[in-house]
Amino acid sequence: INPSIMGTLFERGLDPGKRSQLGAHYTDAEKIMMIIRPVVIEPLLREWQTARDEIEAKLAKTASAKSASAKTTAKKEAEALRIAFIERLKNFRVLDPACGSGNFLYLALKSLKDIEARVNIEAESLGLSPAFPSVGPECVKGIEINPFAAELARVSVWIGEIQWMREKGFGVSKNPILKSLETIECRDALLNPDGSEAEWPQADVIIGNPPFLGGKMLIANLGENLVGQMFKAYDGRVPREADLVCYWFQKASEALAAEIVDRAGLVATNSIRGGANREVLKHIRSHGIIYDAWDDEPWLQDGAAVRVSIVNFGSTDIDAPIKFDGVPALEIYPDLTARRGENGVDLTLAKALGANAKVTFQGLKFGGPFELEAEVAWKILATSGNPNGRPNSEVMRQWCNGLDVTERPDAKWCIDFGLDKEHAQAMLYERPYASLKMQFDAENKKRVSEGDRPLRGRELNTLDAWWRHQRPRPAMRKALCTLTRYIGTPEVAKHRLFRFFPSTSLNSGSIYAIARDDDTTFGILHSKFHELWSLRLGTSLEDRPRYTPTTCFETFPFPEGLSPNIPAAQYAADPRAIAIAKAAARLNELRENWLNPPDLVQRVPEVVPGYPDRILPVDDKAALVLKNRTLTKLYNERPAWLDHAHKDLDAAVAAAYGWTNDLTDEQILEKLFALNQERAGKQ
Repeated sequence: INPSIMGTLFERGLDPGKRSQLGAHYTDAEKIMMIIRPVVIEPLLREWQTARDEIEAKLAKTASAKSASAKTTAKKEAEALRIAFIERLKNFRVLDPACGSGNFLYLALKSLKDIEARVNIEAESLGLSPAFPSVGPECVKGIEINPFAAELARVSVWIGEIQWMREKGFGVSKNPILKSLETIECRDALLNPDGSEAEWPQADVIIGNPPFLGGKMLIANLGENLVGQMFKAYDGRVPREADLVCYWFQKASEALAAEIVDRAGLVATNSIRGGANREVLKHIRSHGIIYDAWDDEPWLQDGAAVRVSIVNFGSTDIDAPIKFDGVPALEIYPDLTARRGENGVDLTLAKALGANAKVTFQGLKFGGPFELEAEVAWKILATSGNPNGRPNSEVMRQWCNGLDVTERPDAKWCIDFGLDKEHAQAMLYERPYASLKMQFDAENKKRVSEGDRPLRGRELNTLDAWWRHQRPRPAMRKALCTLTRYIGTPEVAKHRLFRFFPSTSLNSGSIYAIARDDDTTFGILHSKFHELWSLRLGTSLEDRPRYTPTTCFETFPFPEGLSPNIPAAQYAADPRAIAIAKAAARLNELRENWLNPPDLVQRVPEVVPGYPDRILPVDDKAALVLKNRTLTKLYNERPAWLDHAHKDLDAAVAAAYGWTNDLTDEQILEKLFALNQERAGKQ
């Protein structure tokens, strides 16, 4: 059995919840070698090449030596060089501070033993005496919180040692066969039992695949107490919004800065490239370099296929070729992009611009069963007789999410008691209140019976105002209330798409509202200039780009005089704005005609005045055709008419910047970055 699969295989087999993962139970060894090779093997082989050159030079003296003593001295000096390098290998320590069942450690030990074997063979071929292998399991160290996994790691490493020795024709220890391996510790790698920061054992390099867990999921999965201790211990060093994996990166980065280790290589979620996660990569770059990285690779994590970034880093003076995605590069930036030639800028240095502030808002979070099926909503809207004499439409709103951009829009309704309606006021809207309370009571009864905390748990401090949305976004509501429509874009989507929504529609947290209603702003955002910028400065969820307003929107330099802090009316006569608006309106018109051909749809007035008409298929046959007419599918195919409309828009936006429309992507990013830095310097 290959030790690199044994531990995980047994772990899956003994856990009923993971037995379905047996078909994909371990990470391909070649993937692990994408870290071990540049962090362990290649640096040591470069050291050996230097030592070998010196050995050859010493042995060359024996041929020209005039006396036997001179020959003996030269050979002893050559032998001493070989012994010194072998001692270097014997004392070399590899640490995996999240070692699981030992896959990384097994392959690291095998690599060290392979290097030693190569050294001995080459030294012998040069004329030095044979040597017995001396590198052993004590060279690998690990930390693992799960006792069973830690023991599997120890066994895997020992079996790997035994197999290597037998394959090479050497004897193995039999009394006992498996010795204790105290270098693999069973404990928490981040915290001590008292909540203080845990220390890691001394090592030359750090490698591994630490656990991934998004910042928003920490409390739900680890508990308030543990997460609170973690936040306190790493306060000011790791952002609280960061993924769990970032704590391992930060500790490895600090060990590098303190010259405790020479190099490190870790696997991370590919979202480490942006947002709060990126801060740990910035810390690495502040005192070291990223010299070998892969920004978006497939990986198996707990039996599931995920997308990861692989980051190998070291001190600024390490002797290592820089490679990005396996190709030579001149520099790797904290967002895991690279400079390969004269072109290239570190976009992580882009700064937020005041002209773009307070324009983009993440949508509301319900925090409870506020959603209503359309048929239910229409019945409630049709009822009257509230004791306050007010219509139910005052506390019911249409709402949208990211699917209303990427798929087909769907009229969705929710109960919305706004920002400040007190409980006594909410009760006066009888049907909406009764519907909401019934669903809240049913959900909480179910949660309590299952041992879960009720909706609006105490960490949210909103239990007393259960009839209001958990995050009603007052700033967003204020910004949108003066508009007839606003621009929306999904937080996560395959294509960076923008769409207009009526201001009567609330947006959920999966869609960002941009408080602008003019075609000019819409056109600038939908141009290739903003698309390139947002793809580079945003993050990603697996293989889907994520739009982050603080980095994608607030840093983006709009054409001079067309920035979001200027009311559209002020540049309505600007020829640049007119040209962009015309191209944008045409793009929007063509898309809407394709999405809803007049012969396939009928428009029915909404039950509440002020809302747009409902768009319905004329018959079942039309419904089947319309089902496949979505913006995602349209942009997947990108027909000639769509491409032409976008090129017209791009040309208008390029002219607004005063640029030609034949710039490469890198040239565009360089120019946008220069504008960002220039404007940031004037703030």
